[in-house]
Amino acid sequence: MVDPEGATPEALVALGWTAYFAEQIANRPGEPVRIAMVHRSRMSAIGAHGPFKLVLAHHTNTGDYAVGDWVLVDSAARTLLSRLERQTLLARRVEGSKAPQLAAANVDTLFIVTSCNADFNVGRLERYLALANQAGTEPVILLTKADTAADAETYRVQAEALQRDLPVVVLNPRETASVAALAPWCGPGRTVALVGSSGVGKSTLVNTLVGEGAGEPQLTGGIREHDAKGRHTTTARSLHAIAGGGWVIDTPGMRTLHVSDASEGIDTLFAEITELAPLCRFRDCTHAHEPGCAVQAAVAEGRLDSERLSRWRKLLDENRVNTPVATGPRGNKKR
Repeated sequence: MVDPEGATPEALVALGWTAYFAEQIANRPGEPVRIAMVHRSRMSAIGAHGPFKLVLAHHTNTGDYAVGDWVLVDSAARTLLSRLERQTLLARRVEGSKAPQLAAANVDTLFIVTSCNADFNVGRLERYLALANQAGTEPVILLTKADTAADAETYRVQAEALQRDLPVVVLNPRETASVAALAPWCGPGRTVALVGSSGVGKSTLVNTLVGEGAGEPQLTGGIREHDAKGRHTTTARSLHAIAGGGWVIDTPGMRTLHVSDASEGIDTLFAEITELAPLCRFRDCTHAHEPGCAVQAAVAEGRLDSERLSRWRKLLDENRVNTPVATGPRGNKKR
C-alpha cells in the first residue's frame, strides 16, 4: 500500500509513480499498480511487489485501459477498483469505430521508428508527430536500416525538417550502442513508447533495450524487399523494463493512421504556418487566394515549402472530418 502522507516505495517510483498520481489516491481504497499488458480478454499489471495477472469482472472492457495506466486494485483479490487520471494518452481513431483505440498511457517520450528505405513517408511521420504533440509526449524520430541506404543523411535532413527542434537519431536496433544513443530519454521512472510500421525494427529495439536474460523476447519479422513492408509481429501492447532503468511500450505496427482530435498537435507540428497566420490581412484567411496573405507571401519568397502547406491543409481537413462533433438536445451541434 501507498501512504499519501508517507514515503512512496522506491519500486513504484521506478515504475513511473509521481506526485501527479499520488495526489489522486487520498481516501481511495486499493493498491496502485501499473497496467503492463492489455489483450482482448486479459490484462496483467506490475506493482511494488512485482507482476501479476489481473482478475477481470465479466463486464470489464479491456479496450478502456491502456498499457501504462495506473489503476487501484484489491491486493487480495487482484481485481480492478478504479483507474487514475492519465498524464498523457496516445490514442488513434480506427476507421469504422466510434471509440478511439488506446495505444499507451503516461508516456514521456514517443519514439517514432522508420527505415531509410521505402517505409520513409513524410505524410505518415507528420501524422505520428501530430499524435505525439496532442498527447503531450516528446516525439523523437528513430531512423533504422541506414546501412542499406546510399545516402542516409538525406533521410535525416528530411526528418529534422518536419518539426521545429525535433530530435532525430540514426541507429541500428540490433546494436547495444543504440541503448547509449537513447539514454537521454530513458532512465528510472521514465516511460518511452515505440510506434511505426511493421518491419522497421521496433521489436528488435525493444529486445536490445531490455537486454539479455529479461524474459521472453519480442518476436521479430522481416520485410518484403520490393516495398519495405513488414509482417505484424507484435499483436498486443506490452510494458517492458529497460535494462538501464525505465520502461518501454511496444505497439503493433500501423499501416494506416487517421488524424482526429489533434488540432493543437497539428498547430505545433506546423508552427511556421501557425505563427504566420495572425499576420494575414483577414482574420478568416484560408491561405489559398486572399490578398495580404502572409502564408502565401512566405511561399512566394521561398521561406515556406508549398508542399508543406498542402500537407498542412490535408491534415487539417482530415482532422476536421474525423473529429466527432459534440451534440446537444435534438442533435444540435455544440459550439
